[in-house]
Amino acid sequence: MSIADNLLKYKSELDQAGVQLIAVSKYQEADAILEAYNAGQSVFGENIVQEMVEKQAQLPADIAWHLIGHLQTNKVKYIAPFVKLIQSVDSLKLLIEINKQAAKNNRVIDCLLQIYIADEDTKFGLGFDEAIELLRSEEFAALKNIRITGIMGIASNNALEKQTRDEFTELKVLFDGIKASFFRKEDSFREVSMGMSGDYKLAIEAGSTMVRIGSNIFGKRKIKHYKADEN
Repeated sequence: MSIADNLLKYKSELDQAGVQLIAVSKYQEADAILEAYNAGQSVFGENIVQEMVEKQAQLPADIAWHLIGHLQTNKVKYIAPFVKLIQSVDSLKLLIEINKQAAKNNRVIDCLLQIYIADEDTKFGLGFDEAIELLRSEEFAALKNIRITGIMGIASNNALEKQTRDEFTELKVLFDGIKASFFRKEDSFREVSMGMSGDYKLAIEAGSTMVRIGSNIFGKRKIKHYKADEN
């Protein structure tokens, strides 16, 4: 099947569920992304800052770029002029830098707090208590050029279905608690980004509003090698 065929299959299913598709275009060539764009996909997720910057310059200006990979503070300045959503905010330090770079570009940048839900040491994210502490802090209250629109989490790799479902359920419960405590009057706080190719159905059942699907749309990735500190 073509990229367009793969994409339309997912979009039809997700549209019925009221869930947004983030097409993960990491390591994909610009022409592959353009094929998906021409088939109606306008939101793409990238893990690597350098790669996102290169593609943004080559592709249509109305593409909404989401940064979904770990983000180093010294790389924020490169995406601040155009990034639509940073899904992987995992520290107050990073949020402060995003706010600084957003102000320089006369923007308010939407962000998701990445929450650590996996039973793995290799994943990034705030603990539940850390997220609450961040939202209660005076430093967070002073940030005027960022907007927290929800939370994101990545489930454990190769976990049993029950564990994955439990991790997603816990994330949704946290979202509901944060919404009630900090964003009750803000309609913009509405996103629960969870679920990828292998577990997106479980994520939707648990209340996901965004799923991230890559190779099942684009096919096998053509891996590029960037320096270790590029992101």
